[in-house]
Amino acid sequence: MSAVAPPSVPDTAAIGDGSGPSADARGAGTLVRAPRRLRRILGWVLVSALVLIVGAAGLLLTAPSPAQRDALDPERPGPGGMQALAQILRQQGVRIDVVRSRADAAGRLDAHTTLVMSDPYTLSDAAVTELTDSAHDIVLVSPSARMLRMLQLGTYGSPSSPPTAGADCDVPAFAHVGTIAPGQLLLPDPGVTACFGDATDGAAVLISEDDSTRRAAVDGAALFTNEHLAENGNAALGLALLGAQPHVVWYVPSYEDSDRTDIDVPKSLADLTPGWVTPVIVLGMITALLAAAWRGRRFGPLVAETLPVTVRASETMLGRARLTAKAADAAHAADALRTGTLSRLAARLGLAARADTAAVADAAADRIRVDRAGVRALLTGPLPGSDAELVPYARRLAELESAVENAVRIERSTP
Repeated sequence: MSAVAPPSVPDTAAIGDGSGPSADARGAGTLVRAPRRLRRILGWVLVSALVLIVGAAGLLLTAPSPAQRDALDPERPGPGGMQALAQILRQQGVRIDVVRSRADAAGRLDAHTTLVMSDPYTLSDAAVTELTDSAHDIVLVSPSARMLRMLQLGTYGSPSSPPTAGADCDVPAFAHVGTIAPGQLLLPDPGVTACFGDATDGAAVLISEDDSTRRAAVDGAALFTNEHLAENGNAALGLALLGAQPHVVWYVPSYEDSDRTDIDVPKSLADLTPGWVTPVIVLGMITALLAAAWRGRRFGPLVAETLPVTVRASETMLGRARLTAKAADAAHAADALRTGTLSRLAARLGLAARADTAAVADAAADRIRVDRAGVRALLTGPLPGSDAELVPYARRLAELESAVENAVRIERSTP
């Protein structure tokens, strides 16, 4: 039985002998081992530092700073803060002390100091009275009904306000303020001066002055915040109210300074988290780092190794042919021969590689001018079942290929 060529035969096959890297490769590995180890160590150091930096940044971003506790905080740069007004006052030579403890605020007050505060909702009436009684000059930048009552300034008026309003009062400090757009209007008590509005419909500023004290209330959220300070005469009004004395003690109320037991202090995420959560998170991070170090090991640099054995395609073809002959599978061998013939005929006749078998047979018959039925029977008919039938079948396939090759060659050489 003749050798049969398979449909696809690799050109070469390489087999390693396990002899290991050459001396040159080992020398190169020795030279680069120390720099690679150093780079690997530096890489892990950078990864650890990055993890620590990200963790610290997350804590800083999630933990609220003191300047974020109150919307009217003089140290808050956001739209609802009053940092811009505090900076203007400092530029005018006014010393500002921002305090968050009522005891600290009371200790800094004197006859030449202005106490500025928003609504001290965290303090009881007794604590508020103790703090305000020690102050000679008080400005409420966010007055509540309770604070207006305790300081005997007035009550809340209509929530609506005119577009703009002038001072319309006899307070000399407001003579050059101009007009403002009031927020919440306040109704004055008897003896209290109403400015930027009137006593009947409400005013933006209530002020009570005598020889020793001055108490004022204004809706600072609509006038003195960073968002609205540059509008109309808001900045001039802030200077007139808060800059009357050379020293300002700005008290910012907080839950940490509260003396009340009837309010619910908001709990942070750390307060609501069980105590075992933090150790578990730390243990998980350590485990992840150890797992990364364990599974992230590298096996070292790749080395080039010469392949010692090369097997020719003809040897592979002969070996497969012997296996087919030993198995006595004539039909399989014939199918391989016919498949190869069809592929070569399609290429020689200018047909697609996946052209229909009948189309290839018809094109071959037309090219060599023979009966189509015979060529179709050869290329599409039943396969031989024995070695005796396989030999003439293979010869007929070879003759068909030779005839088509000669016909194509003659057509190309004919002018």
